[in-house]
Amino acid sequence: MRMDPTGKESLVSTGTNPEQNTTTPENPWNRAALEGAMESAQAMMATALSDEQAFIGATPSIQKIFELVDKVANTDSTVLILGESGTGKELIARALHFRSNRKNKPFIPVNCGAIPSELLESELFGHMKGSFTGAVASRVGRFTLAHQGTLFLDEIGTMPASLQVKILRALQQKEFEPVGGNKTLKSDCRVIAATNDDLEAEVAKGNFREDLFYRLNVIPIHLPALRERRDDIRLLVEHFIKTFNTKKGYRISGISPEAMDVMMGYQWPGNVRELENIVQRVCILKVEGLIEKDDLPPKLSQGPTMSTSSRPWGAMLDGPIPEAGIPFDSLVAQFENDLILKALEQTKWNKNRAAQLLQLNRTTLVEKIKKRGLAPSHDI
Repeated sequence: MRMDPTGKESLVSTGTNPEQNTTTPENPWNRAALEGAMESAQAMMATALSDEQAFIGATPSIQKIFELVDKVANTDSTVLILGESGTGKELIARALHFRSNRKNKPFIPVNCGAIPSELLESELFGHMKGSFTGAVASRVGRFTLAHQGTLFLDEIGTMPASLQVKILRALQQKEFEPVGGNKTLKSDCRVIAATNDDLEAEVAKGNFREDLFYRLNVIPIHLPALRERRDDIRLLVEHFIKTFNTKKGYRISGISPEAMDVMMGYQWPGNVRELENIVQRVCILKVEGLIEKDDLPPKLSQGPTMSTSSRPWGAMLDGPIPEAGIPFDSLVAQFENDLILKALEQTKWNKNRAAQLLQLNRTTLVEKIKKRGLAPSHDI
């Protein structure tokens, strides 16, 4: 199953009239500033609508996320998307936007961690000409650009404490002041935030405001790491091959079972983003034909692999099988991988001794290690 952020031609609104040259409490920007802001918002919207990526998944955990997105998309509730880097948080944010009644208005993303803290306030709320050194013209902020649309605040956990209180007011009151301005502006935008930090831990440390956390955490969406939904790896690989074939004119016919076994055995610390980059690299170098095991980067076979400390199959044995069902084949394969790794690590990768512990022929064990691309997770 795939969740596409879809949309048609969209109107971009800053909540003001670009023909006005005068400034008012509702419109402190001059015509030039508004026209520049309009072009910026239109460019961002075009990027959002032309994004061909989709959130791919068929495992029960992903299906539940799809169901949650459909339930909350057409509300104005704040959503906090949690997950490791590379799990697809922005794709979920786009899906929420394009399934809402705001889909014909701007989707404005802001990477809070990529903007210097001293400039982030101006980026979000705008600034007036002369408000600080280098402010040679007034600038419209992202809250204004996202009026009636969606503002996506990525890496919200990196936001400095001094700015958090202003964000809280913008969320609660829908109003703010630009840097150097004395007029209050309003913006009817929905805010979706995302982070790979443990915000509750940051609250406990005093690094993140508790009231802002609860204001953001109205509807939390937890994205699992790729290693926690391994059955989706095959779907993602096929999707990325098809995408690169279409966009770049490659003629990749598929991936061999041996190569797929290697990809299924790798731990993917960089999650879906890492998987996409690997498939893209292989497609560039391969150009056409079937992707074989030797076409894959050596690191996929050399580590990190699925360690014995991560055993979702173990949790299955502690209680009843969920009503949604379980991915039997992948769980059995993972159990076998973990058992082989445990024997190998216990014997310091002495294959003869490991085969004896598992009551297997050495040739059988070696073939399984080779076929599954198993490797030490650390130096023995």
